[in-house]
Amino acid sequence: MPTVSVGRDRLFTALGRSYTQEEFEDLCFSFGIELDDVTTEKAIISKEKHLEEEKPSADDEIIYKIEVPANRYDLLCLEGLAQALLVFNGKEKIPKYTVANISKASMLKMHVKKETSLIRPFLVCAVLRGITFDEASYNSFIDLQDKLHQNICRKRTLVAIGTHDLDTLQGPFTYEALPPPEINFVPLKQVKNFRADELMEFYKSDLKLKKFLHIIENSSVYPVIYDRNRTVLSLPPIINGAHSAITLKTKNVFIECTATDLTKAKIVLNTMVTTFSTYCKRKFEVEPVEVISFDGKSSVYPDLSEYNMEVPLSYITGSIGVPLEVDEVTSLLKRMQLHAEKAGSGEAKISVSVPPTRSDILHPCDVMEDVAIAYSYNNIPKRTLSSLKPLPLNQLSDLIRYEIAMNGFTEVLTWILCSKKENFEMLNRKDDKSTAVIIGNPRSSDFEVVRTSLMPGMLKTVGHNKDHPKPIKIYEVGDVVLLDEKKDVGASNRRLLGALYCGANSGFELIHSLVDRIMEVMGTPFVPVGDKSGYFIELSNEPEFLSGRQAKIIYKGGRIGIFGIVHPEVLNNFDIPDPCSFLELDIESFL
Repeated sequence: MPTVSVGRDRLFTALGRSYTQEEFEDLCFSFGIELDDVTTEKAIISKEKHLEEEKPSADDEIIYKIEVPANRYDLLCLEGLAQALLVFNGKEKIPKYTVANISKASMLKMHVKKETSLIRPFLVCAVLRGITFDEASYNSFIDLQDKLHQNICRKRTLVAIGTHDLDTLQGPFTYEALPPPEINFVPLKQVKNFRADELMEFYKSDLKLKKFLHIIENSSVYPVIYDRNRTVLSLPPIINGAHSAITLKTKNVFIECTATDLTKAKIVLNTMVTTFSTYCKRKFEVEPVEVISFDGKSSVYPDLSEYNMEVPLSYITGSIGVPLEVDEVTSLLKRMQLHAEKAGSGEAKISVSVPPTRSDILHPCDVMEDVAIAYSYNNIPKRTLSSLKPLPLNQLSDLIRYEIAMNGFTEVLTWILCSKKENFEMLNRKDDKSTAVIIGNPRSSDFEVVRTSLMPGMLKTVGHNKDHPKPIKIYEVGDVVLLDEKKDVGASNRRLLGALYCGANSGFELIHSLVDRIMEVMGTPFVPVGDKSGYFIELSNEPEFLSGRQAKIIYKGGRIGIFGIVHPEVLNNFDIPDPCSFLELDIESFL
C-alpha cells in the first residue's frame, strides 16, 4: 500500500491538537490506516543517498510515514489526510465541493485535435483560482502529483498530470499530436530550446524521466498542448514547459490531465482540485474548463457531482454482524465523509451520497466497509459463522499433524515448486513426461515444476541443516500436483504426508512404527497380504530407496504410500552425510 510522508508538527497543526505517538497510532487504526514509521528528514535523505545516518537532534523535523489504502487517492497528501481525520473526529463537517457558476462563453476552452486519438486520446482540465501557496503546501502539491503518477496513473501510462501558472498563458488552448521535429520549446528547469526528438535523447540520461520515455518515443506523433500564442504548456507524459512553471507566487493554477483512460483521468483531476481547493480564495470551489473534441462534442470538467446509492440496512448489519439502527449507520457514514440518510419507507434502506473525493466507493460492500471502520473493528464481537465448516480433508490433516507431533516430529513447510533435477534426477527417477506439471517460462531454475513428491523438499531441508544435532525428525503435510486427464484443468492436487528420520543409524524401525501408529489411529487394522479389509505392506523397488529396505503400503487393494531407507546416491545428491529413512503416505485415501 502507498506510504505518505508528512511532517508531524504540520499535521498536528492541521488537526488542531497534538497527539502522543500512541494516541496517533490508535487514531490511525480507528480510521483504517497505519503509522508505519517515525523518522526525520535528515534520516530519509541519508537513506536515499546511502550515507551513514546521523544522530537526530532536537531541531530535526519529525516525519510520520503513514500507510494508506491503495484506492484512497484522497489520502495521498497531508491536506487530504487532515481533512478526512477532522471529519472522522467530528471537528469539521463534510466539505461541499462546487464548480464555479460561470457561463460556457466565459469558460476557458481546450480544443482537442483528431491526431491525438493516435496516442493519448483523452484530456480533462480545471482551474484553481485565487490559490495561495506557502513552501509546505507547494511541496505537498508537487508530491501529490508524484504519488498519483506512481499509483492510479500507473507511472504515467494511463494518466499524466500537468500544472501551469495560468497568468503566464492565454486561452483558448489546443491539444495536438505532431511529428517530433515540429515541436520546439524550453522544458521545465532548462534554459535551452529543444526539439521533441532531441528531448528524448537528452532525457535518456535523466534518472527520473528516462523511465517514462518509452510511453511515446516510438510513436510517429507526440502529444503537445499549446496556448493561443503557440506557447507549449507540456509534452505529456514527459515534461512541462518552463514558460508556465508554477511557483510560490502563482495565484491561478491550470491543471490538465492527458490520458488513455478517461475514467481514471477524471478521478485524478477530481483528486487534485478537491484536495487543494482548500487553499483557494473561494474555498472548495473549482473553475471549470470546456473541452471541445475534434468532432464538435463538448464536455465540461471537472465533474464534482455526487452520485447516490441505496444500500439495505440488513445488508450492512448482516455483513458486519452487529445490530445497528438507521440513525447509527448514517452517523457512522458521515464520519467517513459520506452523506447518508434514511431512504423512503418500507424496508429500511440507507441513501448514500458519494462525494467526488471518494472514487473508491463503487458497491454497497464499500459502504458496509466504511460503516465497519467507523464502528471500529475492535468493537465487532468475534463469532464463528454457522455456515463456516472446515473441509474434511483439512480436519483430517490437522489430526494427523497432531498425532505425528506427539511422536516427536517437527513440522516443516517446503516450496511446492522445485527444479526438474530435484524432482527427478536427484531422486534417481526418470521423467516420464506424464507425471509432473511443468511451469511455463519459469523465473528461476529452482522453480521449474510443481512437486510430485514431498521428498525433495524435505531432503533439501535436511541438507541445509546437516550440522543440526541428530537425530533430525521432521514431517510435512502438504499438496503435490499430478497430471490428470480426467480433470478440466489437466491436473489434480493430492494431500500427502511425508516423514523423515536422519541420524547415526537409518531409523527404519522408527519410520515403520510411525506407519503402524498412523494406521492405528485411523482405525485401520493390519491384515494378511491380499485382504482388503485393512492394510498390509509389500516389498517395493523404487530407485530413491535402498533395494531390499523399502516397502509399499497397500490399503483396500490399492497402493497409498511407501517407506524405506533413502538410497545413498540420493543422500549424496542432497549433500546429506547421515543415513535417512522416509515415509510418504496419501492421506486422501482415508476419506
